[in-house]
Amino acid sequence: MSKKIQIIASVLLIAVFALSACAPAQTATPAAEPTKAETQPTSAPAVEPTKPAAEEPKPTEAAPAEPKSSQPGNDVDWENVDPTGQEVIFWHQHTKERETGLLELVDAFNKSNEWGITVKAEYQGGYGDIFNKMLPILNTPDAPSLVVAYQNQAATYQLVKGLVDMTPMVNSAKWGIAEADQKDFFPGFWAQDVFPNFENARLGLAPNRSMEVLYYNIEWLKELGYDAPPATPEQFKEMACKAAKTPFSKATAEGSIGYELSIDTSRLASFTFAFGGDIFDYQTGMFTLNSEAAVNAATFLQDLINNGCATQVTEAYGDQTDFGAGKTLFTVGSTSGLPFYQKAIDEGAKFEWSVGAVPHTTPDPVMNVYGASVSIPVTSPEEELAAFLFLKYYTSPEIQAKWAEISNYFPVRASVADSMKDYFDKNPTYKTSFEMLKYGHFEPPVPGYDFVRNEVETTLAAIVDGGDPKALLDALNEKANVELEAQLSQIK
Repeated sequence: MSKKIQIIASVLLIAVFALSACAPAQTATPAAEPTKAETQPTSAPAVEPTKPAAEEPKPTEAAPAEPKSSQPGNDVDWENVDPTGQEVIFWHQHTKERETGLLELVDAFNKSNEWGITVKAEYQGGYGDIFNKMLPILNTPDAPSLVVAYQNQAATYQLVKGLVDMTPMVNSAKWGIAEADQKDFFPGFWAQDVFPNFENARLGLAPNRSMEVLYYNIEWLKELGYDAPPATPEQFKEMACKAAKTPFSKATAEGSIGYELSIDTSRLASFTFAFGGDIFDYQTGMFTLNSEAAVNAATFLQDLINNGCATQVTEAYGDQTDFGAGKTLFTVGSTSGLPFYQKAIDEGAKFEWSVGAVPHTTPDPVMNVYGASVSIPVTSPEEELAAFLFLKYYTSPEIQAKWAEISNYFPVRASVADSMKDYFDKNPTYKTSFEMLKYGHFEPPVPGYDFVRNEVETTLAAIVDGGDPKALLDALNEKANVELEAQLSQIK
């Protein structure tokens, strides 16, 4: 293992310990992403960690736009920067009700901010689309002022120093976020955007988070003779296999499925976590996609399909549609899909349902928590400060409360969560999910993970088609670590 990887491993390990230790308490629990998913029933972009095209566009090293505020040797006196009259372009992935709600928040900021800053929120496709659009324009005048980015994406952008370290602005006496307000952020989410492998630079602020959960049909389980959802993989298999042979009495579609598996990296990660392992070793700083837990999880999923207890999702949100129709007993997906599942049920079989932990072999659940933060690409000090001031507004308690209810994402501030009792009461599945955040774990925030995700999904599809899980995951892990080494070698 190279010296550089050893260094990266040590700092990532520290970061992970910090995130784990900061898990929210049961009451004022943190609010969650993921992902990762704008699980909308039609053609809305998925909100799982990015899935860029198979091509691997590399970050550009084009000459940065002047002035080069965040580049080494260009320290900025932020107290004397004037953001007055700046235009801020915000690239996002939100659609439908979320986009409408976001535009309302942006409009309120534009009308009320004292500096005459104008924010323009622009939909740029899904996370993968945005990632691929960003790579060629980093450090050029074409870069937006704000961009949604998963932590691994931000790390990739920073390989060419394409993002602003927000730390000086966050801590600024004039412009910054007060210490008490910083402490109001759930510690794990606050720490997640500080990158030890980039000299502890803060490359993002989190406006929301989500989590992968098990969706289940309560009424169907009762018909099958069960009074609780599965807690273990063995129970999950037993119930899924029974459901495949015993259709739900209220189903509005033909067929009966125990579980529908979507070919998605976060799904494999979630089941690997639930089987007591990880897909990344933070001590060695290398992928472990062929760990014992990963192999066991992949074998388990393949076995479900081989035994007719599960099928593969064949169209966008097909599992959500089938769940609403009472055709499938279980799905696993992002909490950002909660309102869309309710809509599918209201339009379908109209049954009682809920969410729970992904069935696990561990004493406690291990839940896959994810979500894109918002980063500030390098432009000019004035534009960067204006972008930060909008981001400060976007993550303020009042706006967080509105955004949580608009988006159904989890808020990232404790005071907001404490004020959401009425919303929790009206949305019990949201509350149930929120209370599991203390079991949260994260996918690796390393550069190049987007490219690795493409390989994971190809491999998972091959496993579902009957390939040898161990051999396929061994080959995948080798490719993933080659990609990681190539990405890390670019850190200067």
